[in-house]
Amino acid sequence: MQAGEILWTPGAERIEHANVTAFCRWLQRERGLSFGSYLELWRWSVADLEAFWGALWDYFGVQASSSYTRVLGRRAMPGAEWFPGAQLNYARNVLRRERAGGIALLHASETRPLEALTWPQLGDQVRILATQLRALGVQPLDRVVAWMPNIPQTVVAMLATTAIGAIWACCSPDFGERGVLDRFAQLSPKVLFCIDGYRYGGKAFDRRAELGRILAGLPSLREVIHLPYLDPGAPPPRSEALSWSKLLDHPTVDAGGFRFEEVPFEHPLWTLFSSGTTGLPKAIVHGHGGILLETQKNAIFHFDLHPGERLLFFTTTGWMLWNFLASTLATGAIPVLYDGSPAHPFPDILWKLAQDADATMLGASPTYVEQMARAGIVPRERYDLSRLRSISLAGSPATPDCMAWVYSHVKKDLGVANGSGGTDCCTGFVGGVPTLPVYAGEIQAPSLGVAVEAFNDRGEGVIDEVGELVITQPMPSMPVSFWNDPDGRRYRESYFEEFPGVWRHGDFFRINARGGSFVLGRSDATLNRYGVRIGTAEIYRALAALPEIEDSLIVNLDLPEGGFFMPLFVKLAPGVSLQAAAEKIRETLRREYTARHVPDKIIPVPAIPMTLTGKKMEVPVRRILLGMAPAKAANASAMADPRALDFFIEYAASQQDFRLREDRS
Repeated sequence: MQAGEILWTPGAERIEHANVTAFCRWLQRERGLSFGSYLELWRWSVADLEAFWGALWDYFGVQASSSYTRVLGRRAMPGAEWFPGAQLNYARNVLRRERAGGIALLHASETRPLEALTWPQLGDQVRILATQLRALGVQPLDRVVAWMPNIPQTVVAMLATTAIGAIWACCSPDFGERGVLDRFAQLSPKVLFCIDGYRYGGKAFDRRAELGRILAGLPSLREVIHLPYLDPGAPPPRSEALSWSKLLDHPTVDAGGFRFEEVPFEHPLWTLFSSGTTGLPKAIVHGHGGILLETQKNAIFHFDLHPGERLLFFTTTGWMLWNFLASTLATGAIPVLYDGSPAHPFPDILWKLAQDADATMLGASPTYVEQMARAGIVPRERYDLSRLRSISLAGSPATPDCMAWVYSHVKKDLGVANGSGGTDCCTGFVGGVPTLPVYAGEIQAPSLGVAVEAFNDRGEGVIDEVGELVITQPMPSMPVSFWNDPDGRRYRESYFEEFPGVWRHGDFFRINARGGSFVLGRSDATLNRYGVRIGTAEIYRALAALPEIEDSLIVNLDLPEGGFFMPLFVKLAPGVSLQAAAEKIRETLRREYTARHVPDKIIPVPAIPMTLTGKKMEVPVRRILLGMAPAKAANASAMADPRALDFFIEYAASQQDFRLREDRS
């Protein structure tokens, strides 16, 4: 499949019933605005920020106890002031859907069948737990953290925390103690929600020993709320811990007159964490109003979710996609939570879950699709996916073949969207648009309200050239702050140092003339060959089509006296020899790209180092190979498998293929 080939064009009925079409009709009726195309609508959304975001406030019917004085008080980046004067609460706006009744969310695990939690059940549990938290002394701006899986109780705890103005943060229980403490200790939390263990891939993981060490490392904790999840009879981690079930079933709690804590638009809602691959994870604080508007905009216009439709996204609570998934409750859509492995008890369990849940949208990673292709799975032959209308491929760039596989093996009439954004703004910068065609290997369009461009080294926007992904206008969901960064220095250094007043995201990026785009890898992991910059995603895109390669990682090393060395590390498929794979790799890269894309050496490895959220650790590997001490180059607690770095540490020590710079430790 060649990049740029049309894979799908939405029909007239699809376009007519799309939420973005309804929004355009509303703008014409209520604002006297008319747009001839999606790109015209987008250009208006980034040129007239006050009109666009003010229209969203009205269109979504945001509930606020006090209205705003203007949409955008201060326009500068960083430091834009959104909706000054407004008083609102994120959880209140989510739970207003309770009045409609019906199912709020669906949930399943490896051991529990698909079940429903209704809106009355969800609302009652949130109000009771929030009332209990207040009784325990939790006040606005206190931090409440959770070491919990993707289950309804975690959603309840998040909504209860934010309902009273406290600040939420979460790690999934597959995070080890160091990874948890690196994140939570920064926040000095008052309350911890926790479990005893979980199941994954058919195996039980008892986490009580790790939990004990986590508790010892968080001296600020005043209360521990325990849910025995793996073993219903498990004792609490310490004698004074509170029981989840007793808190929720307490007969003296009267939540009937519950009052939501109304807070300013930018009042801290939750803290998300960067991957922390090379140091302590950045604690990124988001606000109530920004997340509320941004989630609804993304879910309604770009994912085209309607009330009552079901959304299945495979994610853990340690990834920002969980926050997005839980927040789709605000749209009236029904999130489907799944706790477990996407390959157990059989490799296509997610497709069965999509069938059983009547999912309208399925979200997974391109890597998952590639695994399906390698396994020869054809979901359309095994499952009824008649309700499935779209698939979101998130987490990494999707190759043309990856997107084409969905159409040939799942469904022909389907919107398949790849996108890019991230934890920093808890949204997508570029992604799907249900009224536009889908082109192979291409992200459809910039998201509404996101002034995304590709900048060259001179800070100029370019088309059909590789540049830095930048955002030139403020967005409401940009971080309120970093935690423990009182003067904002780390925040400014992270995003605004290279292009003052412009958000630099750290990705290589290309936009074509029709508005489609391509994310080409992290700019801090760039491959520079003879002065030509190559995005690592180009290499991975080509190799993804080779059955001989299970995974790969490439880096470029700048060596003394102007030299360089570009090794490609590959995890070979079982039974494949390096000799057979190497020639095919070189031929493929030379044919599909250029001779500059061909690595200097191809080296087999037992595993590719990945973060807990599934990102390849190119920068830490490059630093280790250039002589940096491993403990300084990579944070083992942020890794899915810290042992995956062992090969690279030994390889660097051998100095067999290149000359190292002086030790940087």
